This record gives sequence, structure tokens and C-alpha cells, in this order.
Amino acid sequence: MNIIITGGAGFIGSHVVRLFVNKYPQYKIINLDKLTYAGNLANLKDVEDKPNYKFVKMDICDFEGVYKLMQDEHVDGIIHLAAESHVDRSIKDPFTFAQTNVMGTLSMLQAAKLYWESLPEKWEGKRFYHISTDEVYGALEMTHPEGIKPPFTTKASSGEHHLAYGEKFFTEDLKYQPHSPYSAAKASSDHFVRAFHDTYGMPTIVTNCSNNYGPYQFPEKLIPLFINNIRHRKPLPVYGKGENVRDWLYVEDHARAIDLIFHKGKIAETYNIGGFNEWKNIDIIKVVINTVDRLLGRPEGQDMDLITYVTDRAGHDMRYAIDSSKLQRELGWEPSLQFEEGIEKTVRWYLDNQEWMDNVTSGDYLKYYEDMYAGR
Repeated sequence: MNIIITGGAGFIGSHVVRLFVNKYPQYKIINLDKLTYAGNLANLKDVEDKPNYKFVKMDICDFEGVYKLMQDEHVDGIIHLAAESHVDRSIKDPFTFAQTNVMGTLSMLQAAKLYWESLPEKWEGKRFYHISTDEVYGALEMTHPEGIKPPFTTKASSGEHHLAYGEKFFTEDLKYQPHSPYSAAKASSDHFVRAFHDTYGMPTIVTNCSNNYGPYQFPEKLIPLFINNIRHRKPLPVYGKGENVRDWLYVEDHARAIDLIFHKGKIAETYNIGGFNEWKNIDIIKVVINTVDRLLGRPEGQDMDLITYVTDRAGHDMRYAIDSSKLQRELGWEPSLQFEEGIEKTVRWYLDNQEWMDNVTSGDYLKYYEDMYAGR
């Protein structure tokens, strides 16, 4: 198979590219990425010379370019991850999010449609897999603010620390109720993907995933930002009282789910991917502080004084919680790590890769690739 992975230089995308390149040497993996601020080819140094890997610098909104690439590379499948994803940025600049997340997805869909329809086999053996977010569902009530022991059993939810904060969870049949420009743009893109199946018969799949964490995440997101700030004794800005709840999933577990769904998921289905692993933001922050302090040889909890409460984000959803039982039941996937294990691995990675963090926070990685593509 020849597979385009869009956004493959980003956080989740780079993990998916690495998995597919290493696991499927018989595939050709084309990493299509515009290399915005969140795209970094240093994330893929370990696979960039593999014979089955190719990088193409391109904007997904470039319909003509994408269509020609599909023809030139005889593309069989698309795993579409490219998106603007930071809620705070979407509040300040909703136009960019609509352009990339909606029009970019439509560009990819139309290019795939025209190319695949031109082939003798048409849709046979083809697949358009769109990765979305749990934020399209809106927010859940906090009916148990102090948490309750969950009524489910998975590796990631069996520990005493993994509590549910309400009886309801996001399921695949829930009505969409996006509350931010980011989630509204992702919701719209989801609708376009499903419409291309219903209208044209395109073989599509959509997944909605909970918050990811792990290596190579751009440090505007909570966990890598706070790890870096703790290391340098900088303030840790916490929205509101830190009471908002999120379901967390280690990024490599998400990549494994994407692999499984791409190969064995049912066409036209939606699958939720989550860890059954709810944490209040303030509790996550305390775990990160204790872990960083311990690994840096500081007294555990020393840096709790860095926590600084700031004005809450506009329209800040209180609780997200994914029900991924359909994926577990039908395809046999489940998270492999408990949160404490994943956080330990994540903190160690960022502390051991300070050069990567310094290049990202300084912006040096952007200049490197600008010079590369300018021929200098």
C-alpha cells in the first residue's frame, strides 16, 4: 500500500508515521506536512532515511498539489491528522482553524475522490481515515466532583487514582455540541468526511480521541509546557481553579489504535479512543511536579509553589470523558499504560531531550527547515 499521513511531522502524526514505517516495510509512507510551528521533522530523525519513507512539504489546502501527489504516488490510503489544534489559538484566530481544519479536509477528500474514482477498481482497497477529537461532543456534567470508582475495568483504569467524575461518557452516537472555534472546525470536518461516504460511497472512517500526552508534543500543551517550566522554575499557569477534568491517553496507545482501525475498522463507522483515565487538571499538575522534582533530585513537591491560578479560558468545558468500549469490544484494543507509568516515561523523555525542547522553544527548528527548503 501507498499511504499518505497528513500532519506527520506533528505530535501524534510523527508517532503514527514511525509506527507504520517500522512495522510495514512493504508499505510506502508519504508524510505530507506544511511544517507550521507545530510541525518538526526532528521528530522523525530515526526514520527519515528508511527506504519506505518519503516527506513532502505541502499545504493540505493545496488541492491541485494534493491531487497530483495522489496520482504520482498511486495512493491507496489516507490517514488524515493535519489540523490546527490549540484551543487558545482558535479563540484568537478562528479563520485559520476554519481554513485548515475544514477546507483542508475538504481538499484532501475531493482529491481522493477524483483520483480513486478514476481507477478501474475505484474504491476497492482504498480508505480515508480521519482523526478527530472528543471536543466535538461538547462537555459532560461533573455529577461527582470528588470522583467515584469507575464501573469499568481496563489496564489504564484499574488503579485507585483513576476515578470517574460523572456517570455519562462520550459515546459514538452523541449529538455534536462544539463550544470552541477549534472544536467547531473539527466537527465540520467530521461531517464532510461522513458526507463523502454517504454521497459518493467513499470508504471513510472517523475516530474521536481524548487528550494525548507523551514525547514530541509541542510545548504549548499542558504537560510538556509544565515539565519545561518546572525544570526552569517558571510559573505554572492554571486556568480557573484547575477543576476541569480530561481523559488522558498515552500517544503510542493512540498510534496503535490508529493502526488497528486503519486495517480492521469497519467502513463508515466512528470509533472513540480514550483511556478511561479521568484526571482533574490540578491533580495532573501535582503528579507532574512530583515526578519532575524526583527525577531532577529535588525534594518531591518542592515546586508546588510555582502553581499560579489565572483567569479561566473563555468557554472552558468542564469535563471530557470518552467511552471507548466499542473499540475494545469490536477490535480488541485497550490502553497499555496506567497514567503514572505514562507520565514517568514522558517526563524522563523531556528531561533527557532538553536539546529538542530548547530548539522548539527558541524557534531554531523553524529556521533550520526554512533554510533547508530555500536551498541554503
